[in-house]
Amino acid sequence: MNTDDVLSEFRAAGALLEGHFILSSGRHSPVFLQKAFVFMDPVRTEKLCKALAEKVIAADLGPLDAIIAPAVGGIIPGYETSRHLQIPSMFVERENGSFCLRRGFSLKKGAKVLIVEDIVTTGLSSRECIEAVRALGADVVAEACLIDRSGGKADVGAPLIALASVDFPTYDANELPAELASIPAHKPGSRDLHT
Repeated sequence: MNTDDVLSEFRAAGALLEGHFILSSGRHSPVFLQKAFVFMDPVRTEKLCKALAEKVIAADLGPLDAIIAPAVGGIIPGYETSRHLQIPSMFVERENGSFCLRRGFSLKKGAKVLIVEDIVTTGLSSRECIEAVRALGADVVAEACLIDRSGGKADVGAPLIALASVDFPTYDANELPAELASIPAHKPGSRDLHT
């Protein structure tokens, strides 16, 4: 499955939106990938995550002990990818503003971990997730994501395996092009959710 195939799946799910969006990173973009529309469909989700698992296998990372995904967006692709790799899946959540394992999840020191994300834009959530896992003494071998919307520019803090890589433009709020500034902004992301 290549980038065009992945974007076709997002389009078919009504998940490739155009307008003016404030991303979870705080940056603005004329394109938003509403992965929740993709994850509503178990067949589509399985297809994408199976392809991601195959790409992870092809990367020859060696034996993996667990997948860790950042909540909320990474939970479904983390689980579905782990199902195809046949390794346990867990997720980190924010507690007092920082990612941590909760709900009785734990990792052994030296555990080989793959981080799985849905969409990477700036890599901020990824870096925070990786730091939290490394602070537990685990070894983050790599990160895998469905879409790297930075076109390979985001530094996630580990090798990145992306099923699709695109370079949708993003802008600082103070540097919006006129055509974007003239459209009302919507903030559909999940970073500010609290549990």
